[in-house]
Amino acid sequence: MTVGPDEPPHTSVLLGEVLDALQPLGGLGFRALDCTVGGGGHAFGLLERSSPDGQLVGLDVDSRARDLARTKLAPFAGRFTLLQRNFAELAGLELEPVNGIIFDLGLSSMQLESSGRGFSFRLDEPIDMRFDPEANQPSAADLLNGLSEAELERILREYAEEPRGRRVAREIVRRRPLARTGDLVAAVSAALGPARGRIHPATRIFQALRIAVNDELGALENGLDAAVELLKPGGRVAVISFHSLEDRIVKWRFRGWADHARVRVLTRKPLQPTPEETHSNPRARSAKLRVAEKLA
Repeated sequence: MTVGPDEPPHTSVLLGEVLDALQPLGGLGFRALDCTVGGGGHAFGLLERSSPDGQLVGLDVDSRARDLARTKLAPFAGRFTLLQRNFAELAGLELEPVNGIIFDLGLSSMQLESSGRGFSFRLDEPIDMRFDPEANQPSAADLLNGLSEAELERILREYAEEPRGRRVAREIVRRRPLARTGDLVAAVSAALGPARGRIHPATRIFQALRIAVNDELGALENGLDAAVELLKPGGRVAVISFHSLEDRIVKWRFRGWADHARVRVLTRKPLQPTPEETHSNPRARSAKLRVAEKLA
């Protein structure tokens, strides 16, 4: 698949902070693992700073993302490998130990704006939301049209932290079948009222469905557990999260490892984007970066 010139650009969040944290250096055989390679922004920075001999493995289940990354990383041909894998599968990949690992848990601009899979409530698209469109798993439409009202309410309360989840779930069931994002936005608006302030009420609802479809929280737990095993002593893992559910998992995983003397947590409080970065890239505003270093 070729990547056209009209693909939307993707700005990597907290790029400088990630590179400073992972400390890629050339001439020392630096090895990196990008668990969410996306458009390749963090991977590019890691390979550039670890020139001329740094190596990187990048994971992504989305073929379009891998195409974008392959194009962006072309200057480093022979120094990177891209795999069609979810980081939930990390434990079974039998990779060599690495010096640095990055998880960027945010959706890319490409996924939001041109995937055609219904990640954004601003576009009228089929409600799919699978990261891997070829995966044999239920889509968001399958969940919306097949789950009971009680199960939908549980998803919305648990993954969107929406106190009015029952009201939204009831409206979804009343309007079935829902096929497109516009149908879901209409149901949310009918249940919760029009948007007020900066955050549209559908934002968290879409987040909850995406988490449920892709088992994102379970994947994160599995990926983190495998990542710490892959790190060399002195190696570092950096995780960028975008909502409290993810950040809570990372925080408690790091704390648990530190209590057992497996890592040293380098971020007492998560690093966040500067005002300048959030001004130029508003999607960065909710990002939080946590970093830990593996002990010997």
